[in-house]
Amino acid sequence: QVQLVESGGGLVQAGGSLRLSCAASGRTFSSYAMGWFRQAPGKEREFVAAISWSGGSTYYADSVKGRFTISRDNAKNTVYLQMNSLKPEDTAVYYCAAGQLTGWYPHEYDYWGQGTQVTVSS
Repeated sequence: QVQLVESGGGLVQAGGSLRLSCAASGRTFSSYAMGWFRQAPGKEREFVAAISWSGGSTYYADSVKGRFTISRDNAKNTVYLQMNSLKPEDTAVYYCAAGQLTGWYPHEYDYWGQGTQVTVSS
C-alpha cells in the first residue's frame, strides 16, 4: 500500500549536518504516522523519531533530542529528518517507516524503506 524510499545519507564529520528524505508513494500517505529508525552494526534497530499523520505531534529518542528534527510535507508525500551536530554514535543505517500510530518499536510499523547509510567520522 505504501512504498518508501530514503535518500540523503552519506559521510559527514562530527558536528556536521545531514537531511534525510523519505519519499512515499501509494495510498493515502497523509493517513500514516511516520517514524525514523536506525540500526548500527551488531545492534538492535533503534527508534529515532516519529511524527503523527497531521504533523502536530513529534517524538524523539533522548539520544537525538535537540539535534534532530522530524517533519513531513503531505503535499509532497515526503518525510524528513534534519540531523544537526552529528556524532560518531549516530552512524547507522537509517530507515523510514509508516504505520498506524507513532510507536516506539519496529513492530508497530507496517511499511519500511530500504535504508540509507549515515556515517559520522570522528
